[in-house]
Parts: sequence; structure tokens; C-alpha cells
Amino acid sequence: MRVLGIDPGFGRMGIAVVEKERGARERVLFSACVTTDGTDPFPIRLTLVVNRVRQVMKKWKPDIVALETLLISKNQKTAMRVAETRGALIYAAETLGFRTREYSPSEIKLSAGGHGRADKKDVEKMVRLLVSFPKEKVLDDEIDAVAVALTAIARDRKG
Repeated sequence: MRVLGIDPGFGRMGIAVVEKERGARERVLFSACVTTDGTDPFPIRLTLVVNRVRQVMKKWKPDIVALETLLISKNQKTAMRVAETRGALIYAAETLGFRTREYSPSEIKLSAGGHGRADKKDVEKMVRLLVSFPKEKVLDDEIDAVAVALTAIARDRKG
């Protein structure tokens, strides 16, 4: 099974392709942090993010595209923009024929961090224990995307 995990955002977005073969550990095939220029208008930033993810989908052909659901934010403008980004990413995946799955932050913390109230450091520690990265420097956004992908793999096993 191959999963594209996405930690959605329009300024910084983590993406990771994680593969799980029968009887083997999960492995990260690719990860990146997609960034956009904060001085660009939102439509340009959204287009850049979606186009980059479409390229990754076409290259890696995941079985599932998994996204983190929106965490309620105090900044409503940012929350709305992230929600719009999520919608565009789901649309892009579905129109390319990829199945999508969505997971809440607490589901991801439970699957990748060991418990539903795990903090970022707990999740990062567990992710680094579970998988190795093909590159030395990995950003937090990439680790979050791997956690989303690991959640999809764990949930798929359960049915």
C-alpha cells in the first residue's frame, strides 16, 4: 500500500509518500515541505500548492491520499484559507482517480504518537522510531505528513 500523507496549508504544507509492503516496515519514499510566498495573493499560492501535489500524485500513484482535517483555529481567516486549500486538494485527488481519506488531529496523535493527547514532540519521536527518511534534514511539516500517512495505513489494516 502506498499513501500520500498531507499536512494541509497554503504557506507551508507537508507532503510525504509512505509505503507499506506485507511483512515489512513502513518506509518513506518521498517527503517535502511545499512553501509559498506570503506576499503573493491567495489564488496564486493555492494554485502552486495544488499543482505541486498533483505532480506528486502523478509521479508516485498512491493508493490513498490522506489529509489531516482542520483544527479549529483562533485565526478565522487562516482557518478559512486552509479549509479552501483542503477542498482544492481533495478535488484534485478525486478528479485524478485517487481515493481520499481524512483524519482528525486526535486520530493522528493516537495512531502516530501512541495516544490522542500526544504533543508534537511525542509524535515526532514516534514517527522517527517507526520510519527512516531518505534524506537527512526533515522539517516538522514533513513529519506531520508522514504521521497522516501512517494513520491511513493503520486505519486501512483495521478495515
